[in-house]
Amino acid sequence: MDEACAGESLSVELEAAALRALCRCWDDLNASHFRRSLRRPAIELSDGRSRLGLWDREHRAIRLGRSLLAEHGWGTAVEVLKHEMAHQFVDEVLGEVEAHGAAFRRVCEERGIDPRAAGVPVGDGARAPAHEKILERVAKLLALAGSPNEHEARSAAAAAQRLMLKYNLEELASGTAPRRYEFRHLGRPTGRVDESRRLLAGILSAHYFVETIWVPVWRAREGKRGSVLEVVGTPANLELAEYVHAFLDATAERLWREHKRERGIGGNRDRRVFRAGVMTGFAETLGVQRRVSQEQGLVWVGDRDQRDHLRKRYPHIRWTRHAGNRRNASWADGREAGRGIVLRKGMTCGPSGSVPLLPGR
Repeated sequence: MDEACAGESLSVELEAAALRALCRCWDDLNASHFRRSLRRPAIELSDGRSRLGLWDREHRAIRLGRSLLAEHGWGTAVEVLKHEMAHQFVDEVLGEVEAHGAAFRRVCEERGIDPRAAGVPVGDGARAPAHEKILERVAKLLALAGSPNEHEARSAAAAAQRLMLKYNLEELASGTAPRRYEFRHLGRPTGRVDESRRLLAGILSAHYFVETIWVPVWRAREGKRGSVLEVVGTPANLELAEYVHAFLDATAERLWREHKRERGIGGNRDRRVFRAGVMTGFAETLGVQRRVSQEQGLVWVGDRDQRDHLRKRYPHIRWTRHAGNRRNASWADGREAGRGIVLRKGMTCGPSGSVPLLPGR
């Protein structure tokens, strides 16, 4: 969920700005997903709570519920907009009349759109019961990683990592059923993505079996553009990635506060540099664990279908390069602190709100 707060409506000015942003989003989606084959309809916000969205053929209008912005955030609003645009495409371009028939499902599948007729689009954070068992086993290992014995703690954390690696390798190898892919937005939308957050995204994509991408969003409460990290993967992998993201973000902040206190630092000038060092150090620890797994014959080469699903969601991905922070003493201290992080279960809150817990608590 983005910065919108449940139960609080937008002002007239902010709502008008959000509608303009939705219109721009419609234009972008028409170009990227529908090859500019659609004519823009009226895009409206409605008060009804029984429907999140509606394609109104008679009045050529897409209506989105105000609750999308107030309770679910921009990412979900865009997913509902995509769903209604798929209805518009099937209706006005393909000339099909069956609302959720085979043509509609095919259009959604080809574009990575949630085809469900009701409910919040997949990716809003709902747990998947079918994957609870593996997550419970991971949670138990992460609980053991809280041991005061450093060797036991690190062994338990490494075992949790190997367990997820084996789970994903076996799932891909079995081929018994197609893997289901969903998405989630992690963290709060921000106007600037600093190096530590880019490194954290890289950790998730390199070691936690998800695809990551920074996507533009509209910060409806502020009336400003922003970016948020989107992760795509199976429900079990998304659950773990969400936890790891929150854990590392909160831990980096805690380590910075401890560093300031120990060194008698008064300001936050080197906060971003220190946090980047923390993420670098933790990534190095994971790299060592991965080499051990590879020596044991456990080699993850990625999930091609998952990458294809991301490409359906974002047909035109742009890669950019960023300069890193200066590598000063604060970065080196952060790197050393990051090498000492042991991923464990037990956190319940962080500096920016609640931190999700894995099941089995």
